[in-house]
Amino acid sequence: MMKKIYDTFILKYPILVLLLLSLFVSILGYYSTKVEVDASAETLLLDDDKDLKFFREVNKRYNNSNFLIVTFTPKEDLLSDQSLDTIRNLSKDFLSVENIEGVDSILTVPLLQSPIRPISDLVAGVDSMETKEFDKKLIKNEFLTSPLYKNALVSADFKTTALILNLKNDTKYFELLEKRNALSAKEKDKTITNEEKNELKNTLIEFKNHRDLIRKNDAKNIENIRSIIKNHETNGKIFLGGVNMIASDAISFVKNDLLIYGISLVLIFMFILWYIFRRIRWVIIPLLICFISIISTGGILGLFGWEVTVISSNFIALQLIITMSIVIHLIERYRELNIRYKNASQYKLVINTVLSKLIPCFFAIITTVVGFASLILSNIEPVINLGLMMSIGIIISLVLSFIIFPIILLIIGKKDEFEKENTNFSFTQKCSYIVENYGKTIIVVTILSVIFSITGSSRLFVENSFINYFKSSTEIYKGMKVIDENLGGTSPLDIIIKFKDDEKVATSKNEKQDEYVDFENEYIEKNDDKQYWFSQDKMDTIMAIHDYLESIPEIGKVQSLATLLKVGEILNKNERLDGITLALLYNQLPPKYKNLILSPYINIEKNEARITMRIIDSNPDLRRNVLLTKINTDLREIIKNKETTYRLSNLMVLYNNMLQSLFNSQISTLGASIIILSIMFYVLFRSSKIVFIALVSNITPIFLLFGIMGWLNIPLDIMTITIAAIAIGIAVDDTIHFIHRFEDEFKIDKDYVNAMRRSHHGIGHAMYYTTIIIVIGFSILMLSNLVPTIYFGLLTGIIMISVLSADLLLLPKLLLMLKPYEKLKEITK
Repeated sequence: MMKKIYDTFILKYPILVLLLLSLFVSILGYYSTKVEVDASAETLLLDDDKDLKFFREVNKRYNNSNFLIVTFTPKEDLLSDQSLDTIRNLSKDFLSVENIEGVDSILTVPLLQSPIRPISDLVAGVDSMETKEFDKKLIKNEFLTSPLYKNALVSADFKTTALILNLKNDTKYFELLEKRNALSAKEKDKTITNEEKNELKNTLIEFKNHRDLIRKNDAKNIENIRSIIKNHETNGKIFLGGVNMIASDAISFVKNDLLIYGISLVLIFMFILWYIFRRIRWVIIPLLICFISIISTGGILGLFGWEVTVISSNFIALQLIITMSIVIHLIERYRELNIRYKNASQYKLVINTVLSKLIPCFFAIITTVVGFASLILSNIEPVINLGLMMSIGIIISLVLSFIIFPIILLIIGKKDEFEKENTNFSFTQKCSYIVENYGKTIIVVTILSVIFSITGSSRLFVENSFINYFKSSTEIYKGMKVIDENLGGTSPLDIIIKFKDDEKVATSKNEKQDEYVDFENEYIEKNDDKQYWFSQDKMDTIMAIHDYLESIPEIGKVQSLATLLKVGEILNKNERLDGITLALLYNQLPPKYKNLILSPYINIEKNEARITMRIIDSNPDLRRNVLLTKINTDLREIIKNKETTYRLSNLMVLYNNMLQSLFNSQISTLGASIIILSIMFYVLFRSSKIVFIALVSNITPIFLLFGIMGWLNIPLDIMTITIAAIAIGIAVDDTIHFIHRFEDEFKIDKDYVNAMRRSHHGIGHAMYYTTIIIVIGFSILMLSNLVPTIYFGLLTGIIMISVLSADLLLLPKLLLMLKPYEKLKEITK
């Protein structure tokens, strides 16, 4: 049937087919120019995560403004006139940047302990270094000891300070986001009307256009900020940090990676193909097919509006490698037939090449699709997109390879191929020799590998450290490192404490009653003014949680109402602030200072308090999921009033949810992939023994990878956690090709050893070549600035070498041991 299709539609009119194909690829080429990159935090969140909805509500409730952090380590003393002038000039220059509405620094924050003054001074107004002269010794002591500023605005060694660049709030973005999410939820629940469907479509377009505009402006503004920093670098070390910068830099890294992957892989492929085949056509044809495949896939992405993310930035490298693997198998088969049947016509050589490789390549690609398709079961959009991109991409590669390859060969005509000397194939011959003479050693090594894998896998842990996502040589890493180690940590985490709605002000049993208490309680009965929200029970609860969090080594700066209570105690002659004083501060404190020390931490309308903290991301002992579980468990004991509830929030929770979800989904889908592969193996080979042999040969090297990661303490993160699904899809290709070839060779003389030798000598070459290309291809990923991408390239290279070893050693040994073709032997007698 396939021969008829080729004869009727492809090989009969090769020029016409090539022209039509060129037109089709040209159209897709246009759409490929519309492919965009998205490296925002939104891409790493679960859309249906309840914590995400809560996080957005909290952000709106506490009016969280976005900001960037600039760290400054002057050459002079931090409080020297030169250093202060640099901070002043930096602040002035930063205010000229379009989206910066204010800059907070040691020059602008209120000084409360230089010297210590009464609480009433807070209400009257507080000066800063910009508005009044202060004793610098007192200032230094305040910055180093004040709960407000220590380890946040200045480092513990008083050598580094932070400038907080407050960014303008983009209300339109969040309005569109809420509108999009609300309409998307209706669409998901199938309660959306036709009018709302059109509204959703328009909202998506408007949201995307506005988001793209924001990214463009952010990139421009960050570039301007870095230019300003560069102008002041002679006065000290200055680094930039913040969520916007991470997203902007990540986008540039992804774009740079895509360019590097493409150019580097082409150059490497040219060298390897020439080295292996020594024919210019065997260099041009594979590269042409790879180029057309990538352009076509890019066109599909652009047509459907799929965006490339940090995770899916590897799709070009992956598709190039898989496409090259397909073409190498075709080339090797054509050369083999050309050498064996020197008098055959070009048509016969071509048609026999594609027909003999179509079934194994089809099943090999389908199994690869299964591996990538398992990623679709994840709840994370960029991971789903990677699965879709690669599934579609490799199907395109398969179709184009089996159309373009025979057409080009027919057009250019037949040229004799010469078999290389045996020394060039010493590796495959050596493998054949080892299988034949050292079979027991292969089994022993396999058993030891399994033990190594099991023990190593037990040491695996799931982590997601953003500071370790970037090379230490990058500016983004340096900035995050300074903030993490000297200025209170990087990853944000919040605790929202919800008090009982009808709670009244109460005093502790041991607290002495004074003249204010009766007045306070009497006034509350008559009035429900929000300033009387402050009660000793609330303050005790907040203080207990705050002190507990500060005792955890992995947590950096903690800020809450307790911070004000501690400062107030210092200002109040070491006596705790009562509810009346706090109410006075809440009502009469100037807005500028109220927004700094009160509003971010309490919401009286919602009867709740907020504790913010930052996690020390670079702490090698940090285990995020363990830490979150510990905090959740311990807070149940710390909070005495059991009617008071709490909930953890912010990006650390959201990213942890994402990673845990991905881990759980990959564990389950890996099992599903193995089951599906078993079915496909059985459909293809009709033998339960071969199913067992094929699975053992593939699963062993994959679990070996997990063992290596465990023993080397390489975490499972958003990139490395997908390796198993990807590897099982790519690795199974060689298994199918070898078994398919072994069966064909066995039919010749019904001798297992001879079939093994001929299989190594035949298909073994293509397996060896494709593995070399894949390993070298993935090694290009190590040029990335993103560390997970580097790990991905390194680990995938390791697993492909392991798979090749298993397919050329363990697989044939199991075939010789289990003899799965005995029935075939009996039938043919």
